[in-house]
Amino acid sequence: MERQTLPPGGAAAVDEYLEYRRIVGEDDGGKLFTPEEYEEYKRKVLPMRLQNRLFVSWRSPTGMDCKLVGPETLCFCTHRYKQHKTDFEMIPEQRPIDLPCRVTGCQCKAYLYVPLNGTQPIRCRCKHFADQHSAAPGFTCNACSKCSGFHSCFTCACGQPAYAHDTVVETKQERLAQGKPVGRDVPYAAMGGLTGFSSLAEGYMRLDDSGIGAPSVEFLESPVTAMDHPFLKAFQAASVSSPETLKDVGTSSQLSSLRRPEEDDMAFFERRYQERVKMEKSAKQKGKAPLPSSTKHS
Repeated sequence: MERQTLPPGGAAAVDEYLEYRRIVGEDDGGKLFTPEEYEEYKRKVLPMRLQNRLFVSWRSPTGMDCKLVGPETLCFCTHRYKQHKTDFEMIPEQRPIDLPCRVTGCQCKAYLYVPLNGTQPIRCRCKHFADQHSAAPGFTCNACSKCSGFHSCFTCACGQPAYAHDTVVETKQERLAQGKPVGRDVPYAAMGGLTGFSSLAEGYMRLDDSGIGAPSVEFLESPVTAMDHPFLKAFQAASVSSPETLKDVGTSSQLSSLRRPEEDDMAFFERRYQERVKMEKSAKQKGKAPLPSSTKHS
């Protein structure tokens, strides 16, 4: 593999370009701004963007944000969120807030998130994929005449069907009023609902107020069962041992209760039996240890 090298100052130039692209997004029409145009753009857009940022999420009926939309997240129209109108000098008063697509010829009037089934679009009840439907309001199918509009029974990881979810566009104040995180104010374009790395996880995995939330104390203190992860079961087995035994066993032996890839059933059970016998012998020998000399002569 050929090794790529950068000339002196090359790394700084790459960082500057990435910063430029995050700030400008699609607003330069594919032609880089001159330094003067770039500074003028920042002077005009950044205060507006910091004050009027819109947060976009795909929300379940339970109020959980199952998906937080970012710059690269696809819309029903197959274009990305960053290709839609995301900056407003004044936030519209009507609700819901529509974010139309800015790609020439696209009929999308409002950003609409649609989940993927693996790497493919989900199917409508007419059996055709989402991208086979019109992006115009009504979302009729382009592949058949019997479809009255896109409607999918695809089930989200939260357990609710896709059609029960809503694409929600809201302001910082509206989000704070619900107790949902808003992160820090950033100057970047089309950030949508992203507030940190955890925003990339699905709602049922995200342990903040936009997802499933932090586990309760009762859940964290509940006993480990046979249905839990093997690591939890291994460490629980060690924790109920005596302090002396736990000290002697160590982490490596705690994890020995996990089956090794090359072991069959008989080899696994035999190894665990021999480890238990060895541990019992070690405990007995410690119990019969000779008394210190000062005690024997007293």
